[in-house]
Amino acid sequence: MNNMKYFFRRKWEQITRVIDFLPIIWKGHDFDYGYSIELFQHQLKRQADYLESDKSIRIAAEDKAKRIRTAIELLNKVYDEEYAMEFSDRIEALYGKTHFNFIPSDYITEDGSNTYELKVWNEKAVDEKHQEGIDELRRQMMLLSREKQDKAHRILWKFIEHNIRHWWD
Repeated sequence: MNNMKYFFRRKWEQITRVIDFLPIIWKGHDFDYGYSIELFQHQLKRQADYLESDKSIRIAAEDKAKRIRTAIELLNKVYDEEYAMEFSDRIEALYGKTHFNFIPSDYITEDGSNTYELKVWNEKAVDEKHQEGIDELRRQMMLLSREKQDKAHRILWKFIEHNIRHWWD
């Protein structure tokens, strides 16, 4: 009788698990790693919730759950490109909103098609020379932001590597 009770409880858990994951799987694609990250995050959230529940029997479960939630937070920061885009906010704070416009260029393709050139300008740019200085600063800041983003990515996966084998009940 006890085995039968366990069997039905386990089947119920499996069904509710499939239902919980279904929206993520449904909208996912196999060509973009971002969906894999989202699936991983969802599993980590479920695991942290379990460790924090009264179902968990592990003594250090709350500590493990905190580390898992830290990993989830870091995953959000890294894969939302938080650090890579910092430069954009800084430039806009200093020089106003950045505008992008495609203007026709003088170059015509072999088949006679017009080509366009991307023109970028900031609201507080005084003239073309000032805008060129802003653009150079933007390039330098973008490189620094990219380095920071890459470092955050490395730290994230080192953190996960260091902890993941202990995230169980």
